[in-house]
Amino acid sequence: MKFTNGFWLLQDDVTVFSPMEVRDGVEDNNKLTLFAPSAKITGRGDTLNRPQLTVELTSPMEDIIKVKMYHHKGGIDNSPKFELNEKSVKPIIQNKQDSVSFKSGNLEFSIKDNKKWETQIKYSDKVITGSQLKGAGFVKKDDGSNYFKEQLNLDVNETIYGLGERFTPFVKNGQVVDTWNEDGGTCSEQSYKSIPFYLSNKGYGILVNHSEKVSFEVGSEIVSRVQFSVPGESIEYFIIGGETLKDVVKNYTSLTGKPGLPPAWSFGLWLTTSFTTSYDEDTVNSFIDGMSDRDIPLQVFHFDCFWMKEFQWCDFKWDSEVFPDPEGMLKRLKDKGLKNCLWINSYIAQKSYMFDEGAQNGYLVKNPDGSVWQTDLWQAGMGLVDFTNPDATKWYQEKLKELINQGVDSFKTDFGERIPTDVVYFDGSDPVKMHNYYTYLYNKAVYEVLLGAKGEKEAMLFARSATVGGQKFPVHWGGDCSATYTSMAESLRGGLSLCLSGFGFWSHDIGGFEQTAEADLYKRWAAFGLLSTHSRLHGSESYRVPWNFDEEAVDVVRFFTKLKNSLMPYLYNSAIYTSNTGVPMMRAMVLEYPEDPACKYLDTQYMLGDNLLVAPIFNDKGDVSYYLPKGEWTSLIDGSIREGSKWYSENYDYMSIPLMVRNGSVIPMNSGDKTTEYTYSKGVILKAFNFKDGESVKTVINESDYSVSLEVTISRSGDSFIIKAEGDTSEWSIQYNSGKIIDLSGLKNKTLSLDQLR
Repeated sequence: MKFTNGFWLLQDDVTVFSPMEVRDGVEDNNKLTLFAPSAKITGRGDTLNRPQLTVELTSPMEDIIKVKMYHHKGGIDNSPKFELNEKSVKPIIQNKQDSVSFKSGNLEFSIKDNKKWETQIKYSDKVITGSQLKGAGFVKKDDGSNYFKEQLNLDVNETIYGLGERFTPFVKNGQVVDTWNEDGGTCSEQSYKSIPFYLSNKGYGILVNHSEKVSFEVGSEIVSRVQFSVPGESIEYFIIGGETLKDVVKNYTSLTGKPGLPPAWSFGLWLTTSFTTSYDEDTVNSFIDGMSDRDIPLQVFHFDCFWMKEFQWCDFKWDSEVFPDPEGMLKRLKDKGLKNCLWINSYIAQKSYMFDEGAQNGYLVKNPDGSVWQTDLWQAGMGLVDFTNPDATKWYQEKLKELINQGVDSFKTDFGERIPTDVVYFDGSDPVKMHNYYTYLYNKAVYEVLLGAKGEKEAMLFARSATVGGQKFPVHWGGDCSATYTSMAESLRGGLSLCLSGFGFWSHDIGGFEQTAEADLYKRWAAFGLLSTHSRLHGSESYRVPWNFDEEAVDVVRFFTKLKNSLMPYLYNSAIYTSNTGVPMMRAMVLEYPEDPACKYLDTQYMLGDNLLVAPIFNDKGDVSYYLPKGEWTSLIDGSIREGSKWYSENYDYMSIPLMVRNGSVIPMNSGDKTTEYTYSKGVILKAFNFKDGESVKTVINESDYSVSLEVTISRSGDSFIIKAEGDTSEWSIQYNSGKIIDLSGLKNKTLSLDQLR
């Protein structure tokens, strides 16, 4: 939200009361409270008839500082709160007569001159940002509404990322971003997953700790500043530092929650019924058998909305006319080696028997007059489950348990964005502030019932909406994209933005959700989709099996599905790292190479784990331009080598894509390409690339049950390679730079010459 009229003036209906100086400060335990009048105090008369702002500084953990600023504090706070891992860290406080400093770890907030409110924020003694005089302030508008704002400096060449899954330009400079979840598809400024957290290439992040709409002006009002504002009498934000951008993300997810680890089976290929298509068990089997007959490994089958009877979503009852024997059908699918997933949401249609149950027991969100809130948008007369009511949550979860007992493995938690703001919640939560937060309670309720029934190694969702902390309930997909190359590119932008906002895993609808793709687009999107963390064939009005496009599409889907399955030793290790650290598995180039200026704006390529670079193809000619950072890079598909710090313009057929391995890497692969669930260490091939003299890399093979079965350290000394192994070495081998594969089964250590490896 903009409050100014150019740089010098305010808008006509706006009055701003900014902190002008530090009048005094109080240390209490681990908190520093600063009192900042809204005018310079030159005499006792200046202390009358004006607001004084209060600023509280605390630290929830090292390298994170929380700033709370407020005007009046006597109001009723009925806003939902993000579930944060806040501790109480003892800071280093210097509260002097002329200056103030508050330090946590290497992060410092200071005011050098108490007579002038200008803040400076440093990390390891390097200034990263700060606030100018009159940057912060309490805002009154003539219509009676109040806001609180803060402005933090933008440096020359500083770029801002994140703010959730946003399909607008990847770098957020120059944009107005409101964190307000909406069902707007992938082609607008609206977002299913609005996260009030941004990341700067200068090495810090800002989380605005408000569940309601936060309005960001990213160099779009004052071009040298990021402004964020919220309605009300106060604002609270966290400054998050770190040695590297990855460290900032690690610290952010230590505060808001690490991504859950999806089960190994979820990384395989998913196929769905699609949305409005006609289907029954015979149709489902025709798809599954068709994939098997064509040697396309399939891991998960998803039943979309119409597994339930029309006008009754959600009643969690199978449409008996279409699926007369759901338990038997699910068992038959499992006998074919498949997991399954059911579409759900949190809306209860009036025709559903659950509507009466929910209304009678107070389980549905209400209008101010006590009646049940209802709408015809989506399902006729539907109500909304009130997850602030513990009994309603338990009621909803019990319905899901019945499905799990039938053999259901996972749920696609659709929607969660169309949440009304003129309603009453069981716990009295502010309905405006619940709009974004609702999705957290919804997805948490579903994830927890799966966690309880299946355990942490099996629980996962396929979710669309999210807010802060939603990364704890993976996986999320990008929503309703269209069958165009531009929509494919905007989907990737959204995914990279989300993954810079604390989310570790992300998927999208291969071929686009709306309309039906041409065969060309479907094949290019399949390569991209099967080199994302999670891969799903899904659409709106047509089946997405590859033979409906052309026979080559069958070959393409088969090739990239088997390639992904063979990469599971590498991919699952990467997933475990993501879950442990919060560093996303699918990474924007700037996160991996923040020092390379060419990577700042790159949003058409990405890193998959530490060592694989993927550059999808976004046109029907097979042309692609991509950038390789410094060092040598090797194509994983054909073994060709390219120099780094260069751009490449190349042409690819449908059976290939720029999939590059950076030098000094080891990629563990396996011939187990029929499924994503197998013993990764059995028959593993460690593919080593372009080691320099003196380099050493340790590779760990984690099995899908988290156990470590093999640790291998590869070091180069001159033209000799020293290979040391620990664990089960009964069946493994090594390949260097796409040369011959050398069987090292049973060996604990070995020295090989470069000639032997060629």
